[in-house]
Amino acid sequence: MDEINIEDFLKIDFRVAKIISAENVEDADKLLKLNLDLGEVGKKTVFAGIKKFYEPDNLVGKHVVCVNNLKHREMKFGTSEGMILASSNESGVFLIDASNESQPGDKIS
Repeated sequence: MDEINIEDFLKIDFRVAKIISAENVEDADKLLKLNLDLGEVGKKTVFAGIKKFYEPDNLVGKHVVCVNNLKHREMKFGTSEGMILASSNESGVFLIDASNESQPGDKIS
């Protein structure tokens, strides 16, 4: 495993994001399109490979952890402007939830 130093880690801007809408991506087996509210930071669109594990309607309103400063990625379905964090194992993929007491845009440190 490659190690990073603390300076590298501190470059990552983790934020609380509220999923304001989620939808299937036509012709994509794995992707959902998520629209995120990051409070004062703004709104972002993220494509996440969680389609097999989550129904879009069940995601709306969830508070998740977003990598806010990830370089945007052009995809054939649109631009992904960040990444949400999830864990995975042989049972599935599990979103890393932020407390509903936290507010969209709160910095995670």
